[in-house]
Amino acid sequence: MRAEILIDVAATLGEGPRWDAERSRLLWVDIEPGELHVWDGAADRVTACGARVGAAAPAEGGGILVALADRLAFVGEDGAIGAAHPIPHSAELRMNDGACDARGRFWVGSMRLDERGWDGALYRYDGRELVTVLDGVGLSNGIGWSPDGTLMYYVDTLTRRIDVFDYDGEIANRRPFVRIDAADGFPDGLAVDDEGGVWLALWGGRAVRRYGADGRLEEQLDLPAEHVTACCFGGAGGRTLFVTTAAPDGRVYVVEDAGVAGPPAAPFRSTAPSEAEPTSAR
Repeated sequence: MRAEILIDVAATLGEGPRWDAERSRLLWVDIEPGELHVWDGAADRVTACGARVGAAAPAEGGGILVALADRLAFVGEDGAIGAAHPIPHSAELRMNDGACDARGRFWVGSMRLDERGWDGALYRYDGRELVTVLDGVGLSNGIGWSPDGTLMYYVDTLTRRIDVFDYDGEIANRRPFVRIDAADGFPDGLAVDDEGGVWLALWGGRAVRRYGADGRLEEQLDLPAEHVTACCFGGAGGRTLFVTTAAPDGRVYVVEDAGVAGPPAAPFRSTAPSEAEPTSAR
């Protein structure tokens, strides 16, 4: 594999790449300046969100769901930002990485701004309510699901692990999947391919690693960036790997053929009743 520069920018904290298959575009964020980026193959369009933005997900029917520092919000195709749900945490925390499951529910976690302590959380949002799934989190990061939907992979960066849960819509039986040595950097964002391989970005490790479904290291993609933050699959056939990085690099990289395909981002699908839907009789 060979990575090439796709978007030659100088992001402060580029993160959260997600392939929006319905619109054939790449979503990603630059967290610190609060920027949502949309790359359509020709240009990289930027929307200023007015607050740190930790994650983005395409929404069914149009728009983009974003996790801002203290709330979830929707960004319309015209760039207008509408409220979705507040986050019940203090100003010492902000939202970080997130992704939607196959049911269209948004799983997203938080972290302390000083990256110390364990008062972050992992939440699940379905358009009706925000549920706390895990508490005692240090730095909530990568989330992904196995191809058959029975496992959920999760990174709390401060534990230096990828953990795995049994998954049936809820999570259970948390256990370590991969441990990362201190010399190799910190585990950051992840993606799961169609064969069950788990691709992990290494902050401080200048690389993305692929672990087999048994947790064994199988491949490593080296990058000319110290702070590799996250990756995702997309493009035609799902064989393109997109990789985000942070300063002092900050570019978005691409591997045109990763040797295996992976799924696009599952879109957010709200279960909240639409104003156009009839209500039950009272």
